[in-house]
Amino acid sequence: MKKKILDFLTEIRPEFDFTTSSNFIEEGMLDSFDIVSLVASLDEEFGISIDGTEILPENFSNVDSIFQLLIKNGVTE
Repeated sequence: MKKKILDFLTEIRPEFDFTTSSNFIEEGMLDSFDIVSLVASLDEEFGISIDGTEILPENFSNVDSIFQLLIKNGVTE
C-alpha cells in the first residue's frame, strides 16, 4: 500500500522525491490542492471516504502518516 501512496504522490508532484522527506507539508512538497487531489485518488483507489475532519496536515506529512490514515479508514494491505 505504501508503494501505491508513493505512486499517487509522484503523479501529483513528479518534481519531488517523496522517499527522502520526513514532512511533505513543511518542506513545501504538498499544498492544499495537492492534498485534495491525493484524497480523491485514495478514496477512489481504496473505496473509502476520508472525512473532511481528517484532512489535517499531520495526516499528510509523510508516507507513514498517510498509511496510518488509510488503516484508520479500514483499508488493509
